[in-house]
Amino acid sequence: MRITFKLFATLQDYLPPEGKKTNALTLDLAEGTTVAHLVTRFGLPQKLVHLVLIDGVFVPPSERAGRVLRDGETLAIWPPVAGG
Repeated sequence: MRITFKLFATLQDYLPPEGKKTNALTLDLAEGTTVAHLVTRFGLPQKLVHLVLIDGVFVPPSERAGRVLRDGETLAIWPPVAGG
């Protein structure tokens, strides 16, 4: 299956060079791959995995380990954002 994987703000540093220009990668994944699998695969610190969206729909922390990705979806992850 193929998905689009996007990391934003400081999480972009965890993308390989080919993804940093557009903050996105197209990934070919095995069936059954979950959100948590990709967080681990890319070495994202759990404390920085704050906002997780699949096709624009929020995935709460309690569902990330079991949420299986499907062909054509876009997984986007943001770190906590502060500002004033």
